[in-house]
Amino acid sequence: PGGAAATSLYVAFIGLPVLALIIRSAREQDFWSGLSSSLALQALQLSITTSAISIIIVILVGTPFALLLARSNCVLLKIVDSMVELPIVLPPVVAGVAMLMAFGRQGIMGPALTGIGISIPFTTVAVIFAQIFVSAPFYVRAAKLGFQSVDHEYEEISLTLGVSPWHTFWRLTLPLAAPSMLTGLVLAWARAISEFGATIMFAGNLTGRTQTMPLAIITAMESSLGAALALSVLLLVASMLVLVALGLLTSRSRQTQR
Repeated sequence: PGGAAATSLYVAFIGLPVLALIIRSAREQDFWSGLSSSLALQALQLSITTSAISIIIVILVGTPFALLLARSNCVLLKIVDSMVELPIVLPPVVAGVAMLMAFGRQGIMGPALTGIGISIPFTTVAVIFAQIFVSAPFYVRAAKLGFQSVDHEYEEISLTLGVSPWHTFWRLTLPLAAPSMLTGLVLAWARAISEFGATIMFAGNLTGRTQTMPLAIITAMESSLGAALALSVLLLVASMLVLVALGLLTSRSRQTQR
């Protein structure tokens, strides 16, 4: 009885705001106009573009990094491994301030970047930096667990059969670790596209330049509730798609293990 009561309370607490958002959006007369407004379209395009670039960079850098963490016994790497989740527990606003102190004009790298004509803060590049900072740990951690789950004996057998280490990685290691990597990839993308705190501190809220969907919601609330609800529903749908994707990946992973 206690478990049933707790479950009902949790479902009501989580489900009621979601249901209220959907109902209010359906009643809003300017919902569709808000969905097709320039504010919503620009924010949606910017969010999709920047999050896609961020995830590509996370994959290219995070995959070899995760493999090294999974296979190396270096003490220094173990210390680095323990700090991988720091961006997850670090408040996003603090992350934005930290990047501003690192890459801003008065930051550690600021004078050097300014000297070669590069300015990162309050640009689209700053949005990508913020998204990578907060989303990369989700992929790196999942990829590391995936590589650790691969039996070393399979790789050793492949090498003894004359297969090169590179082909062994692509044909054996990577496919076996793929379910965990895909799970981390989905979580990383969801975190990147929903990033708010670090973005507003490091990139600002410039329409068409740094204003992603979460920032556009804050802006729309000041003038058009319909546009704010439209963007909120879009992010809600994206979140639900993430849950569905995670469910499919988990089910596929269990079937593969069997």
